This record gives sequence, C-alpha cells and structure tokens, in this order.
Amino acid sequence: MGTLVAILVIVAVVSLAVGARALSPADVWHGLFSAPDSDQRLTEIRLIVQTVRVPRTVLAIVAGVALGVGGALIQGYTRNPIADTGLLGVNAGASFAVVSVIAVFGLSNPFQYIWFGFAGAAVTGVVVFGLASIGRGAGNPLTLALAGQGITVFLAAMTTAVALSDKESLNALRFWNAGSVAGVGFDVIWPVTGFIAVGLVLAAFTLPAINLLNLGDDVARGLGVNIALSRTIGIAAITLLAGAATAACGPIAFLGLMVAHVARYLTGPDYRWLVPYAGLLGAVVLLVCDIVGRLVVRPGELDAGVVVALLGAPFFAGLVWRGKFKSA
Repeated sequence: MGTLVAILVIVAVVSLAVGARALSPADVWHGLFSAPDSDQRLTEIRLIVQTVRVPRTVLAIVAGVALGVGGALIQGYTRNPIADTGLLGVNAGASFAVVSVIAVFGLSNPFQYIWFGFAGAAVTGVVVFGLASIGRGAGNPLTLALAGQGITVFLAAMTTAVALSDKESLNALRFWNAGSVAGVGFDVIWPVTGFIAVGLVLAAFTLPAINLLNLGDDVARGLGVNIALSRTIGIAAITLLAGAATAACGPIAFLGLMVAHVARYLTGPDYRWLVPYAGLLGAVVLLVCDIVGRLVVRPGELDAGVVVALLGAPFFAGLVWRGKFKSA
C-alpha cells in the first residue's frame, strides 16, 4: 500500500505540472508557496496552479477514491464481478436531476445544480434498494441488479426527453455527461468531500460483513451477521460515495469496475484489504486519465471520463470474454 501512496503523490505532482502550459517543478513550487508579488510571470503561474490545477487534482483524488471504493463494495454486495456503481442507477438519477433543474429553473452554476444531482443520485439509490427489498426476490443480488437496470433505462429515457425539449439542458447534459474533473472549485469540492468521508466511514464498518456475505447468506446468518442491516449500511455507503462523485464530476463509467478487479488481483478476496486498495487505485487511475486527456489533444483537453471509458470498455469486454471462455 505504501507503494500505491507514493505513486499517487508522484502522479498528483505531475498533474500540477501538466496542461496547456507546461510548468517545471520549480514553477509548481512557486505557484503553491510563493507570496504575491509584482512579477507578472509568477503571478500567472500562481493563478494557474492554485485556481485551476490544484482543485482538479484534489477532485480527481477524492472522486477516484469514492468510485474505487464504491465499485469494490457493489461487487461485494451483489456478488457480481462485473457490477459497477451505475448498477444502483445513481448515474442516471443524477443526470435526470441535473437536466430537470436546468430546464425548469435555468440554473447554470455547477454549485447550484450539483446538489440536485446528488439528491437525484441518492433518491434513485434508495428507490432501487427499496424495490429490491420487497417481494419474493427480496435481498437477492439479482433482484437488485434488475431493479437498478430498470430504473436506469427509465431515467435515461426521461433525461433524453427533457434534454431534447430544452437547448440549455441539452448543452449542459453534453458537457456534464462526459465526466470531467475540470472547472469545479473548492466551493463544491469541500462539501462533496464531506459526503464522501461519511460514505468511507460507513464502508469501513461493513468490510468484515462483506467477507462473510460472500460465503452465502445462510453461512453469514449462521455466523451472526445481520444481513438486512449490513446491506442497508452498504447501500447507503455506495450511494453516498457514487452519488457525491457523480454529482461533482458527472458519470465516470468503468472506473470502479476496473480498479476493483486490479485490487482483487493484488490483495486477494479479503475486502478489508481489497477496498482500501481499490480506493487508492481509483485515485491514481482517474488522475492518470485526466493527465492523458490534457496531453493527447493539446492545447485542448479530452475529458477524463472519456479517457476512462476508452480504457474501461475493452477491460469490460475482456472480463466478459474470459468468463465465457472459462465456462465453455
């Protein structure tokens, strides 16, 4: 784990230096710590570092940790190796809420509509979990997956309908749906970090129970696990983590899926180690993808969510192919 932390620090420093205007390590140091003065060049560097690159680097780390931990948790609770945080419909819920409030209230500031995005993600997660907890298939991971997929398809259709009826909503959706860590200030990052911190605390409490739940509900119940309570806390943690990250950055697909599998390869199936590793890997991968997005189309940028999708889609296809190959 120490190696991962060191890699994260190195990548974060690179993130501060890379962009449309490349900065040397000395420039980054001046941008972070130099006092205001009359030197025009140092003033420009300080503005670039402190107002643009530090916020996007911090957000990439925070969102990457949240999505990595959320991805590992959702795979553990559903016992589904190709599950992602989008399974609960949080991405679709956030998208629908953002588009709706822009169309109805004309909001344009991310600080204004990000809270509606988080509320939409949270409400959708609760609805999906509620639907999966009633009826004959209550508590079944397959029921949860089906409920999430059904709600996701419905909300995606509603989001498209609203966006097509309002030009401003359509423009906002196109930008927000790409998934980006740029353009968000600390006025948004700090509150989002608070929700993610609560989600991480809840996740920490559930780790021993996930190991037992993966042995099967009957075995876990026999070993004293309160299955309903454990799943409720777990779903709450996933909703907070994925909802807050999605509200701040937009939907970033495949990140949780990828890093959970890499973490499992590194640590084995013990979720007490797998989840922290997934969080650190999520931060590293999202930062790297953001850096790559700044480099490949300079002086423009490619959104981090697009780069993650380009990496994650073949990864997902490989998982599916490997599963079919093994079952053949």
